[in-house]
Amino acid sequence: MKPAIAVEGLVKRYGNAHALDGLNLEVQPGTVLGLLGPNGAGKTTTVRILTTLLKPDGGRAWVGGFDVVRQPYEVRRCIGVSGQETAVEPLLTGWENLEFFGRLHRLGRRRARQRAQELLEQFDLTAAASRLAKTYSGGMQRRLDLAISLITRPAVLFLDEPTTGLDPRSRSGTWAMISELVSAGTTLLLTTQYLEEADQLADLIAVVDHGRVIARGTADELKTQINGDRIEVVLRDRELLPLAASILDYFGTSQAVVLPSERRVTVMTPHEPGLLARVLREMDAAAVELEDVALCRPTLDDVFLSLTGRPTATEAAPNTTAMAA
Repeated sequence: MKPAIAVEGLVKRYGNAHALDGLNLEVQPGTVLGLLGPNGAGKTTTVRILTTLLKPDGGRAWVGGFDVVRQPYEVRRCIGVSGQETAVEPLLTGWENLEFFGRLHRLGRRRARQRAQELLEQFDLTAAASRLAKTYSGGMQRRLDLAISLITRPAVLFLDEPTTGLDPRSRSGTWAMISELVSAGTTLLLTTQYLEEADQLADLIAVVDHGRVIARGTADELKTQINGDRIEVVLRDRELLPLAASILDYFGTSQAVVLPSERRVTVMTPHEPGLLARVLREMDAAAVELEDVALCRPTLDDVFLSLTGRPTATEAAPNTTAMAA
């Protein structure tokens, strides 16, 4: 079976800076690839090249079997795109947005109206169909944008950070709709900064940093690359956080991370029997009273920290920086 998306040695330069530096990817039909990385890693540049909006400086890429440089028209006919900025026209109603994009994609008037009705129902927007899109909430606008991207029933869908800026409820709703699309057979490339989003939606994950894929696999496969555990402690006394962090630093394989607002300290440790008991004895000897303690298997956050040497944007800084703040 030919891959729905194939990328070989993709390069894109902006002056002396490499946005992409030999990127390789492959997405099989009917699966979800989560492209995970921080801002500036090359995720959006990859999507722009694969959707024919940007030409690469090197390498080759195919979508739906078509070369993105030599056959851009054929590529556009088989894809849908929902970017970080929505394509929604705020001065049109939800219905008018969908009908407009249907006609833009050369659907006949009757077919465009029929498709608009189907999508309004699918994305639970029927009640708001006659309202101007500028009156929609952020979650509703994102749903409408997703509906627009599906107007032609594309075989391959690109979602570039689809839930950025959404509240948790809207994000969960968007995840549910994306899962329904995939279950219906859509191939999806999803870029995200949210590790939970990649864990929830992606069949495979590619971690991108500095324009290259530095790791790939399922969420579980990536987690098993870290041969260790995570210890988390919550203190009764916030003033003792530096002391608790220094104790965990002694046992850890990475520098302890402190979240002062939660009175929480976290560290990655070797997977050793009895290690947690030793940590607790040291805390007790130092008169550090704990409100809670947990020994956990690694998360994607831990994988990201291990691979890139830095936490995700939403994670706290190591203890020295966090305590200084």
